Amino acid sequence: MIETKPKTGYVKGMQILTTSNDSVGAGGDVGPQTWQQQLKTAIRTVPDLLRQLKLTVNPALDAKVGAKAEAAFPVFAPLPYVRRMVPGDPADPLLRQVLPIDAEDSSPAGFSADPLGENAATVRPGLLQKYHGRMLVVATGACAIHCRYCFRRHFPYGEGPAGAALHKQLADALANDDSLDEVILSGGDPLTLVDDAFSALVDTIEQAAHIKRLRIHTRLPIVIPQRVTDQLVERLSFSRLQKVIVVHTNHANEIDEAVIDSLQRLNTPGTQLLNQSVLLRGVNDSSDALVDLSQRLLDGEVLPYYLHQLDPVIGAAHFEVSIERGKQLIQEIRARLPGFAVPRYVQEIAGRPNKTVLA
Repeated sequence: MIETKPKTGYVKGMQILTTSNDSVGAGGDVGPQTWQQQLKTAIRTVPDLLRQLKLTVNPALDAKVGAKAEAAFPVFAPLPYVRRMVPGDPADPLLRQVLPIDAEDSSPAGFSADPLGENAATVRPGLLQKYHGRMLVVATGACAIHCRYCFRRHFPYGEGPAGAALHKQLADALANDDSLDEVILSGGDPLTLVDDAFSALVDTIEQAAHIKRLRIHTRLPIVIPQRVTDQLVERLSFSRLQKVIVVHTNHANEIDEAVIDSLQRLNTPGTQLLNQSVLLRGVNDSSDALVDLSQRLLDGEVLPYYLHQLDPVIGAAHFEVSIERGKQLIQEIRARLPGFAVPRYVQEIAGRPNKTVLA
């Protein structure tokens, strides 16, 4: 069966990347060449995802696949990422990150739609300030992939400005606050912007003379390594700003040779590559998984930086690992890795002036 998708939409704030002529067959094997085509032909339904992996809904999936969960937060998984999953394995750690299940319908105490207090931290539409000296820009609502544990899965992306309106908001905010020295591009994923749009956003930031650093939080070089284009690398290389690129990877199987190449291409002079992970039950909650991840990141010249305690967002409680277990895992990997390869185990708590280091 071929399914034709509507032009563009928002579901609970998260922008769905679609175009009027995009279609994905039952196997999803369309062989696109550019990163934009890879986004357009991403898998968007549970049946297509399961067919691609030669899986059927059965008790081995550990929980019933959730139609309600899928309706609330749709599947979005580009094929370069899906092809790193092991066919026929319902417990594959990459599959678990993108497959909606019934457990997402649970709303235990302490879990909320805005777990990090970002509504309170919004200083202007699309601009957040959680910590001193740093301004976070929600550059877009579009993502590289829909992670089921995403802390912004309920974020009101549709209410924020885009394009020239966002640039003006940002330019005004930077001009009016010379205590800022770093701008953080987040989203969604800022690298879902095409190169010219991304470059224009960097231009706006560079015009504020007191800004020294540009930080980019992105999952795209992991999900679709073709996103690291010559134009992107050149624009970052010639920026006057210090660059910190924080990629998001949770498991070593996410990093194949194409990803290694994309990461190494980003590692230009004046750029620091870091990784942040989330501690996820059934994905990376073992010392073997965390050690393998750190070693694979180092192969790509990326420094393991943060291992986050799960943010308590509605729909993600089934991924939670206890803090006690997280501390134990850090002790176990410290015994097996050099210190620079051990991420800091942290928790972000709404309203605090910094992240809380747990171990």
